[in-house]
Amino acid sequence: MQRTINRDEFLKDATLRICSTLKLDEALQRTRDYIAQFIPVDGLFVNIYEKENRAIRTIACSTISEGTRKDVITPLNEEAIRFLKGFESSPGVRIEHKKHPTDSIMGILEAPILGYIDREILALHLSVKGQHLGVTLASALPGSQFSQEDIHLFETLHEPFTMALVNALTYEKTNSLNERLLDNNRHFARQLSACKEGRIVGSTGGLKNLMEIVEQVAPMNNSVLLLGETGVGKEIIANAIHCMSPRKEGPLIKVNCGAIPEELIDSELFGHEKGAFTGASQLKRGRFERADGGTIFLDEIGELPPAAQVRLLRVLQTHEIERVGGTATIPVNIRVIAATHRNLERMVIENKFREDLWFRINVFPLVIPPLRQRTEDIPELVRHFVQKISREMGLRNPPEIADGALEQLKRYSWPGNVREVENVVERALIQSRGRTLKIDPLYFASRLEAPDDQLNAGNACIFPCLGAQTCDGGPQNTDGIIVRLDDAISKHIKDVLRMCKGKVNGAGGAAELLGVNPSTLRNKMNKLGIEYGKIA
Repeated sequence: MQRTINRDEFLKDATLRICSTLKLDEALQRTRDYIAQFIPVDGLFVNIYEKENRAIRTIACSTISEGTRKDVITPLNEEAIRFLKGFESSPGVRIEHKKHPTDSIMGILEAPILGYIDREILALHLSVKGQHLGVTLASALPGSQFSQEDIHLFETLHEPFTMALVNALTYEKTNSLNERLLDNNRHFARQLSACKEGRIVGSTGGLKNLMEIVEQVAPMNNSVLLLGETGVGKEIIANAIHCMSPRKEGPLIKVNCGAIPEELIDSELFGHEKGAFTGASQLKRGRFERADGGTIFLDEIGELPPAAQVRLLRVLQTHEIERVGGTATIPVNIRVIAATHRNLERMVIENKFREDLWFRINVFPLVIPPLRQRTEDIPELVRHFVQKISREMGLRNPPEIADGALEQLKRYSWPGNVREVENVVERALIQSRGRTLKIDPLYFASRLEAPDDQLNAGNACIFPCLGAQTCDGGPQNTDGIIVRLDDAISKHIKDVLRMCKGKVNGAGGAAELLGVNPSTLRNKMNKLGIEYGKIA
């Protein structure tokens, strides 16, 4: 090995390799191959200290035995953190020479992870304008020792390594921001597409009463709970609420709580820090963080496991989240729309759903009536899906619907609701050979010939706490009379007051739960004749 070299030539050639690319792992490999001709180097490592994770992150390393790696995490103990704070307060220290890794607390922690056990170590501390950025480590070849000349030669690379580290961190941050923007753009595009789909089918028919209530609640900021059977269109109503609200320019993030594995649900909802667990190679924003400034739609909220229910309750109370593996709190400005086909009230009684979370999300419940209770919407839905699916299938002229088909469809109970209508129309279009759209008789025969009591077996409301439903989805009393809107509002306010033990304003008061100004709520209660305060 040649031991004499012109320092200027060495610095120039090494700098060209260190700064040859923004991919620090590639640059480090080229640099190690070069300086190994003059210094007995086995491996090079670039470390940064991540305070929020209480860890050292090796953002790039290159060794003779393993080639290149990056993003290796070394957890730190209290002694190591105190040691690093000393270097941050003394940025003038540039290079350390350790005869053995165990000579330093950092070597004891890092050596088994990075693989430089029983090697001499050079630690070149990188700083800019008094700010400590990180460390470039050089491990000696097995059985080799660093001479004083080797140490001086390696120290000349302080500036190039510092420049490369700053560029690499800036490049990483820029890429992260670009990915975040692309992610937001995709969600905005989907949201705009949903808002441009036009009016909701049935908004002038069986869903008329419901849509009037939607128009009232949409401008508010309170939580909304959508209740209804599978396939009734809860996601469509959530879209409508968001698009009618002041948050329509913000994102609408949709989460199917039943489709996320339990072990991943915290990471999906709240995000994770880089290195938080095996496979977490980069920081990830969760759904709540992505919904900041907009709305988050939690579909099938009844499927949330108990641990996730606790964290969701905290978000609703404090409007703050913590990423998995992180300690910093992140404020989020969101509106929550939840949906379920399950009876959450019964789940609370059975200790399958948290009672305090139920109170938080049940501020304004909306029941979406099943299709069998609004059969007048079926013809319009069928025509809508014929047009929609025909476009998707590339049919220039959608087929006409056969005579009597719509009446036949109205006699069916539609246990799958709107989603089943779409599936039936799609299958009929696929099977259609001519200009007339016919219904598959084999598919409907067993159902249409079933006794009426079987067809209507599901007419009972699955949410008994909210009362029975009329065919247009409006609440009715036990005599079958439609309840007036003021009476329904009065009952809801009284229920919330009982829940709050008569408290109107302040934390946990009725005004906060209802998402309205306390003065507005008092005026409404005065108008409705609801007693409160000392009078009550």
